[in-house]
Amino acid sequence: MSRRALRVARSFMPEGADGGLFPIDRRQLRVAGVDEAGRGPLAGPVAVAAVVLDPRRRIRGLDDSKKLSHAQREDLYPRIVERALAWHVELVPVEEIDRLNILQATLEGMRRCVLALGEHAQLARIDGNMLPRSLPCMAEAIVGGDALEPAIMAASILAKVSRDRLMCQLHEEFPVYGFHEHKGYATPAHLAALASHGPCVHHRRSFAPVRQAAGEQVPAPAEAVQPGDLALA
Repeated sequence: MSRRALRVARSFMPEGADGGLFPIDRRQLRVAGVDEAGRGPLAGPVAVAAVVLDPRRRIRGLDDSKKLSHAQREDLYPRIVERALAWHVELVPVEEIDRLNILQATLEGMRRCVLALGEHAQLARIDGNMLPRSLPCMAEAIVGGDALEPAIMAASILAKVSRDRLMCQLHEEFPVYGFHEHKGYATPAHLAALASHGPCVHHRRSFAPVRQAAGEQVPAPAEAVQPGDLALA
């Protein structure tokens, strides 16, 4: 844990979870760190991950995924998966992002991740200032949590690596957009490809630049990627 104090923006406790004469010592709870990757891109899913670290199996080098190089993230990914008490990655698809909006889709992905951990998660610490509804355990939203809480750092790495790998696979399906380079973000090259080719099925139609290009030609896939091929590990 960083020497800086956690800045808790919001907290949640299920009814009856902290009742009675003896308050819960949160330092003794199994913490599930939760973070996302890919809220801003014009294409692809938003990836959400939750991780419960094992205090007996330390993972050196954890940090906010944005501060790590591609090689460092790839090196940490298998170590997190192998040493964590529990972990889960949820990919919220484009269709759900467009239906709910990106914020609500991200919060729903976080809820699913915590649920998937089952009894391993006793306290969810979520990066940001908002909490999903209907969580099964106590929860805290922590501003800048990916720089403060090791479990959130681990979650940020799993989410980032999982999404980056998927976007590289989607590049094989639609190579004209260069997904392997910009991972769906609104770079000049991506915007130019959108203007030339229009959006594909992996673009978020609820995002303004995609809507603007939606009337243009939609290219056919070079070679379709089957759902079973989109492996994360």
